[in-house]
Amino acid sequence: MTEGKIWLNGALVDWDDAKIHVLTHGLHYGTGVFEGIRCYKAVSGSAIFRLSDHVQRLINSGKIYFMDLGYSKQQLEKAIIDTVRANKMDECYIRPIAYYGYGKMGVNPMPNKVSVAIATWKWDEYLKSDGPEKGARVMVSSWTRIDTKSLPMHAKGTANYANSALARVEALKAGFDEAIMLNSAGMVVEASAENIFLVNDGTLFTPPITSGALEGITRDSIIAIAKENGMNCEVRDISRDELYIADEVFLTGTAAEVKPVGEIDNRLVGDGRIGKTTKQLKTMFETIVHGKDKKFSKAWLTPIN
Repeated sequence: MTEGKIWLNGALVDWDDAKIHVLTHGLHYGTGVFEGIRCYKAVSGSAIFRLSDHVQRLINSGKIYFMDLGYSKQQLEKAIIDTVRANKMDECYIRPIAYYGYGKMGVNPMPNKVSVAIATWKWDEYLKSDGPEKGARVMVSSWTRIDTKSLPMHAKGTANYANSALARVEALKAGFDEAIMLNSAGMVVEASAENIFLVNDGTLFTPPITSGALEGITRDSIIAIAKENGMNCEVRDISRDELYIADEVFLTGTAAEVKPVGEIDNRLVGDGRIGKTTKQLKTMFETIVHGKDKKFSKAWLTPIN
């Protein structure tokens, strides 16, 4: 995609004109924070899913990295809406990013001004599989998930995703769709870019944020949906071998949404197809994001118009 508009430091510019200097601090030292947000075509028109929560997490990430984004929460929300409108897309993925810009080189980012950009694009299926009913094939990565002793995991920082990229590439080169990462204690944390859930006897289990997992907004949505529909959900540590004997496993994320897992380390999960609970939650989530749910849609969707 080379057409459309990108919001850059307060102004909408042409796609090809949204450029940064080669000596941008964030490029060299990973000093950036970002968000992934979705706009959906809902029954009453296009709407952004959990916009306020995403923008607040971006602000919180910036605070952790001593970044003054230079814009209020309301200004950032408006900028995101304006960018979606300017690109005239019914549905899109939205990427706000804040980073220390060009100025003075060296590890210390503080002398550099913070830049903020917002881009949108159409994102195809994020995790491929052999059809909607077939689960993804995943493997446990040899790379350990970084934790709060190394980097602040409450920040959605660009630096964190070098760790994710290594795990994802390892999985792809081994013939899998995605990687699952363990922490230094050997407990399950998340996939390379998604949170993870197990289902046993109808109860959901997901690792705690203290494991090193991102406090995912889709993760939080699924927990809320499950509880609203009378499903038990436990947040606790999960061991690697529990993955192999779970009734169902699924991943959640803005890009992946709700993605069933059919195989882990060459062991089938259930019959390798989407499980009953996963299918229920996936359907309910899709109903909400498309504005067909009376409770959650109203609370979580921000109309574009």
